[in-house]
Amino acid sequence: MNTIRTALRNLLACGLAAPLFVLPGAAQPRPPAAMQETMDIGDEPGRVSTEEVSISEGPYARQMVLFRSNEAPGTVVIHSAERFLYVVQGNGRALRYGIGVGREGFTWSGQVQVSRKAEWPDWRPPPDMLQRQPYLPRFMAGGPGNPMGARALYLGSTVFRVHGTNQPETIGQAISSGCFRLANGDIVDLYDRVPVGTKVIIRHKATL
Repeated sequence: MNTIRTALRNLLACGLAAPLFVLPGAAQPRPPAAMQETMDIGDEPGRVSTEEVSISEGPYARQMVLFRSNEAPGTVVIHSAERFLYVVQGNGRALRYGIGVGREGFTWSGQVQVSRKAEWPDWRPPPDMLQRQPYLPRFMAGGPGNPMGARALYLGSTVFRVHGTNQPETIGQAISSGCFRLANGDIVDLYDRVPVGTKVIIRHKATL
């Protein structure tokens, strides 16, 4: 209950607690129940994963899919319950990426813009993460061993980001503290497609 209250306070402070307008979108098949469970593992600073690592097969592989939306091409739509991020292409299609999402108590929804982009971003674990994982470094320079991965898209004025990871096996899982993670090869691809100012819609569930 305390973690839920903390998450709600963070969302209110970021201006993200307002309900999201319901937009038409095509519901996607949900992952197997075993893959929807929260993974109880921590970040692994120092574990090396290069920017070539990507998901090459299975439901979380990058692929073009049918996607019904009224949003303009280029808009990013995240469906956290389904573990997918979409870049709207128009004509009823979108480019879909598999993602890792926030675990229970750290999910959120709202509408923001990409406020900044960074290659091999530095990492400063927030205080609440340090309380849960006190062994983490207070600062880690960007690089292949950084848990932030190869690229990061910063979401508005919040502390949340869409970023890479040095733990590609966590894609499709609920594991983060509210950020959205992609395999490094996929975040590099997304980074090149999404400019600063891009509209990002975060929903916990897809709508019909």
